Amino acid sequence: MATVSAVSVVAGLLLSSVSIAADFEGAPATDEPFFDELRFGAQIAVDKTRTNDERGSFYQLTMFFDPFDNDTAVGWKEHLLRPRVYVGGTVASDSREASMLFTGLAWNANITEKAFLEVGFGGMIHNGDLDYDGTRGPKLGCRTLFREYAAVGYDVTQNWRVLAQIEHSSHANLCGDTNNGLTRAGLAIGYKF
Repeated sequence: MATVSAVSVVAGLLLSSVSIAADFEGAPATDEPFFDELRFGAQIAVDKTRTNDERGSFYQLTMFFDPFDNDTAVGWKEHLLRPRVYVGGTVASDSREASMLFTGLAWNANITEKAFLEVGFGGMIHNGDLDYDGTRGPKLGCRTLFREYAAVGYDVTQNWRVLAQIEHSSHANLCGDTNNGLTRAGLAIGYKF
């Protein structure tokens, strides 16, 4: 039941975002759209151990904003000083696994005209287990965790892009002995406004 509710929330956010984006297209021209990019992805757990046996798949929606005008940055120093801001959520297909809400900063580096690397760092809050209780799945120690990710992407068109991403979340042993962490990898499709 919790998974259905979480999926409903993510679906509602996605539909609202698309609706807002559609409203912007019909509105008078402005310098910047509300979103810089809207991204949807699917992942699986890649750190399966006896004490961290995540199962199922994970569906992710991420909204990127560009308040520091990263799109016009020139050179690596400007890109470093002008990251994009992101906020999003991940819904687990199995109610026994951890769903999360997250936010942070993201940096891009072009490899070629169409290929790029992206890294992000921030924090997240989840609904997973905190301590060992005899059930399977990760035991995460505390409700809020650090979250970092790395991705390789390709701009298919001016607006559409595809990415392969790996992410990790943990508390870096700052809040207790239990710290299985979460490591997931998958693919994402983004629409850059």
